[in-house]
Amino acid sequence: MNLSFRNRIALHYMIATAVIMVVAFIAVYFVVKETVYQNLDDDLSFEAERHTGEIIIVGDSIKVRNKREWEEREHREVQVNPVFIQILNKNGKFMDKSPNLKEEILTFNPQQNYGGHFNETLNSIAIRQVQVPIEENGKIKGFILAAMSLESSKMVLLSLRNVLIVSYLFLLVGLYFMSRYLAGRGIIPVKIITETTKRITKNNLNERVVLPQNKDELYELSSGINQLLQRIESAIERERQFTSDASHELRTPLATLKGTLEVLIRKPRERTEYEDKIKFSLTEIDRMTATLEQLLLLARLDANSNTVDESLVPLTTIIDEILTRRKKRISEKDLTIDFHNDVALESLVPQYYSNLILENIIGNAIKYSKENKTLHITITETDSKIVCKVQDEGIGIKKEDLNNLFNHFFRSDALNHRSIPGNGLGLSIAKKAADAINAEIHVESEFGLGTTFTIKF
Repeated sequence: MNLSFRNRIALHYMIATAVIMVVAFIAVYFVVKETVYQNLDDDLSFEAERHTGEIIIVGDSIKVRNKREWEEREHREVQVNPVFIQILNKNGKFMDKSPNLKEEILTFNPQQNYGGHFNETLNSIAIRQVQVPIEENGKIKGFILAAMSLESSKMVLLSLRNVLIVSYLFLLVGLYFMSRYLAGRGIIPVKIITETTKRITKNNLNERVVLPQNKDELYELSSGINQLLQRIESAIERERQFTSDASHELRTPLATLKGTLEVLIRKPRERTEYEDKIKFSLTEIDRMTATLEQLLLLARLDANSNTVDESLVPLTTIIDEILTRRKKRISEKDLTIDFHNDVALESLVPQYYSNLILENIIGNAIKYSKENKTLHITITETDSKIVCKVQDEGIGIKKEDLNNLFNHFFRSDALNHRSIPGNGLGLSIAKKAADAINAEIHVESEFGLGTTFTIKF
């Protein structure tokens, strides 16, 4: 059965409620039935006991003390809640009866418990009957049978049953339409979510689902969809950024490489000229490879910005490894390394991200330092945070360029420093890595005098 979500909700709600209603209606019917029979049985027991007190036992005979009592209206007329009385001897043989029995007699059932109530028929009319033993000195001398008409009680129960059945059917129909209406109102937020998601395309990812006022399951669903859309938008934005950055940065070296090779094949050349052009081409290829690796690293950092490296190592170890890797360049520029660790305890930092940060910052400090100068590196602790300062005595940065340092491909005063290799991605990588571990990077610089980077872990 292919039903809509709205109709399925209504159907399930109706089935659940229908089961509860069946149980409730059955309980009501049997409670009323039990009450009716209980009242009838109480009346029967009362009449039997009352008439037992009016009986006189003479030998094996049983006589009624006041025969006039039998002439009461309840024993003469069948129409007014009649009470039928019949007296039997100990062997169950008839001895006397009330006038309203006329030619009929009550059936004696020796299998019924004495004092128990049971249903019988009298002239095709349903009656409720009780048989009580008449005792003298602990011995049964006879029985008194009392009965009342059961027709009115059965009519009440039949009417109640019919009313419950008809009411049940009408309630089910009404319940279905009410459930369907309420289900329709309940899934309005789902319809809004569906309409919103249909409007969202690859070129329109900035739209979000309106959050419901109540913070319930639909609120969590809407919030989850919005978060998913945000992640998709960020992923597509990273893809666009990577494509744009790669095409921007690789276009020039590819054009240069193509031009160099085209010039090289126009005519035969000397061996040394071939070697120079090939070496130049290899240098361009190496530069493009390094740029691609940095772009891929930036993309990975964007994708895993919430992933914190759990591997902790001493900060001094990371700095020592970086300086060791840069030893050749430090020697070429005849730089002096002034490294101070003012933290008594071992300062542990996330290995992967901290290495990315310091690799680029220390690398830049070495790259842009003037020859025969000093590179100052200090580690201190402030407000329970580890603070690392890297200060060079290099070319410095213009004040108007400080706000753009962490942008992709930005290089301060690049035209005047063409001899210094770089693509402007190092500090972008450092900033992304710092954000991943909630670290802070601050820059101070004096143009022509040097730059100080402060990293707070």
